[in-house]
Amino acid sequence: MSEKIVQTAGREQLGGFAPMFAHLNDDVLFGEVWNDSAIDVKTRCIITVVSLMASGITDSSLSYHLQNAKAHGVTKDEIAAIITHATMYVGWPKGWAVFRLAKEVWNDTAPELTDKDRYQNTVFFPIGEKNPYGEFFVGQSYLAPVSTEQIPIFNVTFEPACRNNWHIHHAKSGGGQMLICVGGRGYYQEWGKEAVELTPGTVINIPANVKHWHGAAPDSWFSHLAAEISGEDANTEWCEPVSDADYGKLK
Repeated sequence: MSEKIVQTAGREQLGGFAPMFAHLNDDVLFGEVWNDSAIDVKTRCIITVVSLMASGITDSSLSYHLQNAKAHGVTKDEIAAIITHATMYVGWPKGWAVFRLAKEVWNDTAPELTDKDRYQNTVFFPIGEKNPYGEFFVGQSYLAPVSTEQIPIFNVTFEPACRNNWHIHHAKSGGGQMLICVGGRGYYQEWGKEAVELTPGTVINIPANVKHWHGAAPDSWFSHLAAEISGEDANTEWCEPVSDADYGKLK
């Protein structure tokens, strides 16, 4: 038999001011609904987190229910998947807000032995292994597959000052690439235009046949998801490295 859920916060905080509300909170919501055996407590925790997220509630009440979810068996991998899935339906800003709280609750990080380890503990997506396309990068980068079906998506991570060469995603029709910044700080630049700063949540849509580069800021690790857009006769042309003089103008 599962442990009985007991709540006293209503009476402790509002018992003298709003006794009916306190009764409904402690005795009905938590006393009856939460203890209904039709759904297990772990599932109720997940439903509650998603409901609060969908409503845009990211205050201490959501922190409490995230802690409650962890206490009833929701793992770090599960909460990451739950928030990611819900984000697709309720909105990107809400997802970011909830992830910030979830990271504080599931803070059992791996030992921080290297700069890479420390940075990995700040992002949800894996950094992966050394990039097999490293010959087209200045500095060290890493590559981790996120999805290999339907739309291929990879997490690309750059050490500070690392950037890829100028390159072009060619296609007769369709094609191009989408970048979604998920950690650190970096830059994206199209040929003949000023560089654009990238921070978590920034989305860059790169048309086909546009010469460009992207990479980390001089003083920051940087990660973005890269989604390749399907197109006719699509291929990537790697060009010259970004010059130290041009890159040195960035801060």
